[in-house]
Amino acid sequence: MPKTGLDALLRPEDSILVLIDHQPYQFTNLNSHEPTLIINNVIGLAKTAKVFNVPTILTTVIEERGGYLIKGLQDVFPEQKPIDRTFINTWEDPKVTDIVKKSGRKQLVLAALYTEICLAMPAIQALDEGYDVFIVTDASGGVTAEAHDMAVRRMVAAGAVPITWLAVLGEWQRDWAREETAAGVAGVVLEHGGASAVALAWELQLLAGRAGAGV
Repeated sequence: MPKTGLDALLRPEDSILVLIDHQPYQFTNLNSHEPTLIINNVIGLAKTAKVFNVPTILTTVIEERGGYLIKGLQDVFPEQKPIDRTFINTWEDPKVTDIVKKSGRKQLVLAALYTEICLAMPAIQALDEGYDVFIVTDASGGVTAEAHDMAVRRMVAAGAVPITWLAVLGEWQRDWAREETAAGVAGVVLEHGGASAVALAWELQLLAGRAGAGV
């Protein structure tokens, strides 16, 4: 995987997103982040993938005990039934890996609960199989802050690239002149971008004011 230059950045046409185990049971012991933050970020990430037509795989573990995928995330892809697994390591389940392999895409973007288990295992295995693995750290979380941090360090040592969901959005967009996705991206930021959403809304207000004044 290139570490510098344009080839080191994410490209929507080469990316595939796998979202792992954002389920009620997992959230009950999420202590590395405020749960509402992870919920906001993973839904924002999913909506961003949809804007760019990046294939997205939803997966759960033992759904009948762990609960359905959180509603806000499922609502982004209402037609998609999450792949339910017994494997703790998603990358050992051919129902998931066959889809990734058939896509032909090599930039693998992952987010999961928990970071130290359900994110680390597939990330480390996929790296060995030649994938460029990007781990979305603020759409993932661990049972403690230390567990999350140590897992990120371990994956980085193995060759994974840590990234945040807004950084994924920025690398996929890359140029605001790409009008076919710019409006969709702006919509995602307005809904999930936190302070960035406030700043964008203010900018739109100022632009509307200038237009109304005939400037």
